[in-house]
Amino acid sequence: MKFSSRIANIARGRLRRVSLPGFAVAVLLSSSQAGATVAEERFLQARDAYRAGERVRLGRLAEAIGDYELRPWVDFWRLRLRLEDGSSEGVAEFLEAEKGSYLAEKLRGEWLRFLAKRRDWQVFERELPPLVAPETEVTCYALQARLARAEGAGRDVVMLEARPLWFSAVELPEACAPLTDALVENGRLDVDDIWERVRRLLETKKLREARATARYLPNAQVPDAKMLESVADKPAAYLARRNGNFAATRLGREMALFAVQRMARQDPLATATQWRAIEDKFSEADRGYAWGQLAQQAAMRHLPEAPAWFERAGTTPLSEDQLAWKTRAALRTSDWLRVRQAVEQMPPQMAAEPAWTYWQARALVAQGSRDQAADLFKKIAGQPNFYGNLADEELGRTISVPPRAAPPSREELAAAAARPGFRRALALIGLDMRIEGVREWVWTLRGLDDRQLLAAAEVARRSEVWDRAINTADRTSLQHDYSLRYLAPYRERVEPKARELDLDYGWVYGLMRQESRFITRAKSSVGAQGLMQVMPATASWVAKKIGMSNYHPGKVTEMDTNVTLGTNYLKMVLASLDNHPVLASAAYNAGPGRAKRWRADRPLEGAIYAETIPFAETRDYVKKVMSNAVYYATLFEDKPQSLKSRLGIIQPARPGETRGEDLP
Repeated sequence: MKFSSRIANIARGRLRRVSLPGFAVAVLLSSSQAGATVAEERFLQARDAYRAGERVRLGRLAEAIGDYELRPWVDFWRLRLRLEDGSSEGVAEFLEAEKGSYLAEKLRGEWLRFLAKRRDWQVFERELPPLVAPETEVTCYALQARLARAEGAGRDVVMLEARPLWFSAVELPEACAPLTDALVENGRLDVDDIWERVRRLLETKKLREARATARYLPNAQVPDAKMLESVADKPAAYLARRNGNFAATRLGREMALFAVQRMARQDPLATATQWRAIEDKFSEADRGYAWGQLAQQAAMRHLPEAPAWFERAGTTPLSEDQLAWKTRAALRTSDWLRVRQAVEQMPPQMAAEPAWTYWQARALVAQGSRDQAADLFKKIAGQPNFYGNLADEELGRTISVPPRAAPPSREELAAAAARPGFRRALALIGLDMRIEGVREWVWTLRGLDDRQLLAAAEVARRSEVWDRAINTADRTSLQHDYSLRYLAPYRERVEPKARELDLDYGWVYGLMRQESRFITRAKSSVGAQGLMQVMPATASWVAKKIGMSNYHPGKVTEMDTNVTLGTNYLKMVLASLDNHPVLASAAYNAGPGRAKRWRADRPLEGAIYAETIPFAETRDYVKKVMSNAVYYATLFEDKPQSLKSRLGIIQPARPGETRGEDLP
């Protein structure tokens, strides 16, 4: 039987199978234990063959695997390799058989790339519309296709649509090069536009991409690779040995600005001194750019010079990151006028974010405009997040959970369990292919209403795939079940340890939810492991401190061991930081030393401390942990809670303080 015909036949069989009523579909997920095991082994072997590019072996395994739940993945892998070999045979049949699935979307994207590289624009444009979420590469190919057949004013329209890609923050793949070539050749990008993108790439340490982008500059302005590396590696040395006439050329000025930008990341105060010595050689716009860079770095270090340096940036447009740090710098000193002015400078979409809506409202309260402030608080009140919680309290409301929606019916659960995408997702996660499983699950959530989402969340909960249950329940709009959003698995094992250490177990659960989403074998990119994401070195240190004599590194992912080590470390950190959960949360994520350094020299609102944490990951983490803790406490204690009281006030460091200096 031909490969393409087999795809269609298997698809028809699959559709018949999932149409069974009730929970008969759930039984099919496991079938016979022995049969499932053989199929799983063959599937994993097929995956390995695909990764190794072993086409013949993959074909043999595909023949042997039969009508298995994850068979579409095997077919996808074969077709993916076939496209690499220059053939699209079987692709159209697969797309029809798996219409609407994650794999169909993924294969369609691959096919479109295949067609674009062959410049088969007619078929490309015919097959593009069903693609739901084009990546940048495919978007550029689509614009190329239109440009290829456009004439006169039509070409102008295409280039007008292509231009925003240049100013976006995304890295442009090779597929976009013909478009950027056309934009430059037709005068749609000038030298200033090119330098703007080069600067942005240099700011994000993308030297290779910056060098590639600089090829569009006039020859005299193109920096060579050696020059860029020299400035990036030793910016102070570059400035020190600069030619006295360096500012006479655009290249000389831009490299000096690059050096200032790099130096500011290490020592903004020293860099500002060097910048003042040469800034009169630059235009007003360039001076503003440099001061914006210096001010942002100063603000991230909580230096008192930051607000004044932002003022020195003048009318030069600031990036969204810089506007955020301009606001945070004003918050650190309770300069509410500057807070309000900074938020007013933001683009409307940014200013409407919960964080800036809240702080703008707080600034209005401080200036006596309570009615205006209340209108802003109402815009975000009720949102189940850090600033929605705080807005509720500013309006005099306590934080509680909404009424629990009716549980999913048997029919709703059966319909959710029967969805092929969910079935495949759970099967993949069960085989430790979590990334693929999560993608299948998230894709299948598209377009579901609240009832369908709650049913899917319950299916995940019953399968003990806690992270998918939480993620899915989080998406409901009107009907909610916060016992699914804030699941508390393993409570009978976690709560006693928290109580033994006199820890608020609502906070412990809020932290665990953020750390691992209760995935017991979770492992971060830096090596943190288990429910409480304990680093191996920290685990060994804590085990020694608490006298866990039977500990060895292999035990860190064992649930009881991980929770024992994690809660004990959390208690030690908490005790070393004024027993303040905001400081301890920051320390758990970024280290006790940093959490201490981020304090101010005066008492600081816990909310301001959290918002002005320099690390984006830790800033987001602390806010989510504290909001999580409120909801867990509400569910555990069955009464409304206050986030403001948990955030409290962060006291300044005391002279000579040494508590917790040995904590890792």
